Amino acid sequence: MTVHEQLIQNWDAYIKENARYEEKGIKASKVRARKALMELAKLAKERRKELRDADTQEEE
Repeated sequence: MTVHEQLIQNWDAYIKENARYEEKGIKASKVRARKALMELAKLAKERRKELRDADTQEEE
């Protein structure tokens, strides 16, 4: 699975868990939403590096 696909998957998980917490007050969903956000931050940095490296390769 590509980093891009992982970003989408974690974004979907965050949306789902955040909605469950906001609508139903499920505390475990709040924890899962935070976990998805932490993973999104990590993946965003990784994807940013991929894009930067792709720019460098195109210039050569």
